[in-house]
Amino acid sequence: MDLNTITKVAHPQTRAQLPAWTAGDAWLAGGTWLFSEPQVHLTRLIDLADLKWPALTITDSHFSIAATCTVAQLDGFACPPDWLAAPLIGQCCRAFLASFKIWKTATVGGNLCMSLPAGPMISLTAALGGVCTIWKAGGGEQRIPVTDFVTGNQRNRLTPGDLLRQIDIPIAALKCRTAFRQISLAPVGRSAALLIGSLDADGTMRLTVTASTVRPIQLDFQKAPDANALRDAIAQQITEELYHTDIHGKPLWRRHMTLRLAEEIRGELLGANPS
Repeated sequence: MDLNTITKVAHPQTRAQLPAWTAGDAWLAGGTWLFSEPQVHLTRLIDLADLKWPALTITDSHFSIAATCTVAQLDGFACPPDWLAAPLIGQCCRAFLASFKIWKTATVGGNLCMSLPAGPMISLTAALGGVCTIWKAGGGEQRIPVTDFVTGNQRNRLTPGDLLRQIDIPIAALKCRTAFRQISLAPVGRSAALLIGSLDADGTMRLTVTASTVRPIQLDFQKAPDANALRDAIAQQITEELYHTDIHGKPLWRRHMTLRLAEEIRGELLGANPS
């Protein structure tokens, strides 16, 4: 869609060249949502392409995903063989309600910043303990876990002029055994519940609940719980108002599927590595 209210497009090449944020500005990365509907309140786009952030970087401690990394780049990354959690990348990429054409343009950072409950890049990075680096509009940086970055349906911790720079995932999280479950009302519909479980070598279990809830919810267990303990923990930590509701699923059904998928994940993780 043409954005006919735009009068200027800025092309900064460094952080120092980022223009001062004013009303009517918008960051442009992939633009798959930005150009999908009228944006009559916008007058200037700030194109991030010329910043040329490396899409994916591995250090001794972290796997860094640039906010401008596309879904296709992430899906095509050749993970080291000891990353047991590597299948989650492809599973979450395929949880998008999007074609391969969108994959080549849509960005990981854009998915986080949209902050939709069904955002699968939120699911992936939250489950793996991802931490967002935010360039603050007034200068400096802020680091926020993905689980705290997204605060609700299309709500997050960004303030006007803030820019999501990258998401850092601990290498240790990528070496855990994981299990993935997702369900939609339609075969290719938007996720109504997307759950990811992980089991560390010391027996610690983590369950990350997304899509069925308005924001990511994580439950940590020092040891893998039995079925009743898992069900009780979900009931206590995911209260009624946290379940999302829209045409893709009502709260009662989302809660039912959350409980069902969580038990499937528990069974898979324990079956793969009995405690």
